[in-house]
Amino acid sequence: MRSTEQRLTEPAAGAQQGSAASDLALVRRVQQGDRSAFDLLVIKYQHKILKLIMRYVRDSSEAMDVAQEAFLKAYRAAPSFRGESAFYTWLYRIAINTAKNHLVAMGRRPAHFNLDTQDPEQSEVLTDLHDLDTPEGFAQSDEIRDVINKTIRNLPEELRTAILLREIEGMSYEEIAQTMECPVGTVRSRIFRAREAIDREIAPLLR
Repeated sequence: MRSTEQRLTEPAAGAQQGSAASDLALVRRVQQGDRSAFDLLVIKYQHKILKLIMRYVRDSSEAMDVAQEAFLKAYRAAPSFRGESAFYTWLYRIAINTAKNHLVAMGRRPAHFNLDTQDPEQSEVLTDLHDLDTPEGFAQSDEIRDVINKTIRNLPEELRTAILLREIEGMSYEEIAQTMECPVGTVRSRIFRAREAIDREIAPLLR
């Protein structure tokens, strides 16, 4: 985790714009009554949405039900989508709210986030902390992972969501702001505070 404002990875702007344009074209087809166009959006985003929801709902079959509900809500709300934000940030917001509402209805707290060092996407969070190709790095990686997990788990919900969307989902500050429905400055503040908390906890392990 970097203590600076840099992203660990940043997708190419052209690729992002092309994907957003393609999504918007599909949404316009959905708005004209083409159900098959929405099926294409589901195929494109179902894996990412399921992974996102499983950060809140641990049981996989339950998470699949919540994901299905989120897509159903998105389909029903598609006529109101105006394209002011990227489709996937709009979809992420629906998915997060659906997961939260599900937990409230079930009287449960969000599932604990567990960083998996074997997951290429999640292991990127550790790349700036230590050289994991050394014997010492392998020995420390589990301890670092545990500290990061515990720190993220104990963060306030707003900070936890912001840091996960940034570092794990790879979203820009603007996209996170749209997803969390708050100003970009608030997103930057939340991510800074989350990184600061993580840096503070792992600092003793890196000396």
